[in-house]
Amino acid sequence: MTSAMKRPRVSGSDFAALNRRIAEAGLLDRRPAYYAVRMTVVTAIFAGAWAAFVILGESWWQLAVAVLMGVAFSQVGLLAHDVAHGQVFRTRRYSCLVGRIAGNVAVGMSYGWWQEKHTRHHNNPNHDDLDPDVQPEVLIWATHSALGRRGLSAFINRHQAGFFFPLLTLLSLDLRISSVKALRKPGMRRRGLEAGLLALHAVTYLGALALVLTPWQAAAFFVVHQGVFGVYLGMTFAPNHKGMPHPTGDEDYLRKQVLTSRNVTGGRLIDAALGGLNHQIEHHLFPAMPTPNLRRAKPIVRAYCAELGVPYAETGLIESYRQALRYLHEVGEPLRQKAAA
Repeated sequence: MTSAMKRPRVSGSDFAALNRRIAEAGLLDRRPAYYAVRMTVVTAIFAGAWAAFVILGESWWQLAVAVLMGVAFSQVGLLAHDVAHGQVFRTRRYSCLVGRIAGNVAVGMSYGWWQEKHTRHHNNPNHDDLDPDVQPEVLIWATHSALGRRGLSAFINRHQAGFFFPLLTLLSLDLRISSVKALRKPGMRRRGLEAGLLALHAVTYLGALALVLTPWQAAAFFVVHQGVFGVYLGMTFAPNHKGMPHPTGDEDYLRKQVLTSRNVTGGRLIDAALGGLNHQIEHHLFPAMPTPNLRRAKPIVRAYCAELGVPYAETGLIESYRQALRYLHEVGEPLRQKAAA
């Protein structure tokens, strides 16, 4: 295998024809210069945030650094996403090396666990049984998941649209907890290495807070930093599939990927802020396509979908959140009706 993340199996002449057009346009070719610049910039932001933390020292102004640190961690995570898809390096060896440095060491999330989870998501996006990203947990993404919920879970799900953004503040902690849980499963590859790197992150991060800040400042920094990190990641991924159709699994590859995904319009700033994932349709069709090529692929994919009569969902950033929140509200309707009865 030549990349870190397994390619989804593709089939059907419809996708084959599109794939030829994309390949002929050179959009599957790697972009080493782009990733060299992006990795340099992200590393500089990450290192700069830590430098500011050390230089500022014991101060409540560190809360501003915590916000910057949340952005830096998110950008490192988005870069790790591209590495996992094999967009950056040709070989699995280098992808795993850089992925573990970015994921485990830099941001404290298991690269191996996330990679396996994200692969299953790409293979069956929005599938109620096969996509781990829509499995019912604190929030629910399918109406039937509301059945049988009681107590605090039912209360949250009745009002989950309103709870969505506040709950995102806990996302980074959830990723860390899930990473640790995954390490307890014997089937995980390089479990010892993953655990060691996560421990290195935890000791370094918490040790830095304890050495530089007062206990109250450290607690406040932790809350702000992790909250910003979680909200940023959540707001990056939320527009992509939430509120889109849930497939049966019988669809061909092209329709399964296009119908379950939503693009977010915007310029280069949106591309940079969302790591290119605002071109979600193109990313799901061609997960190994380098991020800067997604924008160039969009008119080709959109025109081809129009030829086939396949709906191509695209909206602005704010409207994408409205659609996702509206969907969450609708899913919780049975629980509200039950509470009102």
